[in-house]
Amino acid sequence: MITDPHKLVEAHPCPMSTCTAPAGSPCRTTSGKVALKYHTARFQLVPALRSELHVATPAVRHPSSTWQALPVQKLAAPAAPMEIRLGYARVSTRTQEIQSQVDALEASQVHRLFQEQISTRVRERPEMKAALTAAREYRSLGVKVTLVVHEMKRLGRGALELLKVAEELRDAEIELEFLTGPLAGKHDPAGHGAALFAFFAAMAESERDYIRDKTLEGQEAARSKGKAIGGTKVSDEDMLATALRLRDEEHLSLREIASRLVIRTGKKRGQHPAPATVMRMLREHDEQKAAMEPAC
Repeated sequence: MITDPHKLVEAHPCPMSTCTAPAGSPCRTTSGKVALKYHTARFQLVPALRSELHVATPAVRHPSSTWQALPVQKLAAPAAPMEIRLGYARVSTRTQEIQSQVDALEASQVHRLFQEQISTRVRERPEMKAALTAAREYRSLGVKVTLVVHEMKRLGRGALELLKVAEELRDAEIELEFLTGPLAGKHDPAGHGAALFAFFAAMAESERDYIRDKTLEGQEAARSKGKAIGGTKVSDEDMLATALRLRDEEHLSLREIASRLVIRTGKKRGQHPAPATVMRMLREHDEQKAAMEPAC
């Protein structure tokens, strides 16, 4: 029966990819020295020590000394299978509130929480990637892992994006749990949950297409009535004339032209227009000029 706290911790290998200390040995730093404290992830594999994260490496391990393999400590009885729950929270913009997701995930007793403010349109989401990496590391130790998300759209909106996540979870044998929404509950991407997941992913994609189509229809209807679409117009005839001269006579780039122009009205008064605004203004002028010229 193991009674010393540090020996109980060391009965399990460290799951940190930067440590890889084998069972029976203390955690190590990236330089190979004995760590002053055991890594947090190691405690999560020892139920009896899950709330005792202050356990330090004892003097017998000689903290900061060169790491050496030590005799493996054996458990008196095999540990009961346990589950590591990793929470993931996400909002698209800074104006959106994320605390309700965090509160719900913590109430569901997740062991680690990953959160970020990033759009689903961004392909690389650092915290999502970190959550999946941690999940794979735990699974490599034979621990059951569940990724917990507040609702499906926190993972993504597009069918292809959601199915990609499902495939990653299936390949790593990681379960997925939604706290709310039509998919509330646990799902095993490797089992019957995969078909259900794909079905709702397709529904999400259809809903997004419908919203986009209705938006475009509304914009087209507004244009037909002579209404302007988009933000406040920042260009005027004087700005256009100056831009044409700088382009045609001085042959400046769009960025250089934009740096020489100044907005005279509206909220952006006194600022320079964006190069994209200059490009659009010149393109519209060229198209109108071409339309007025007689065909040969």
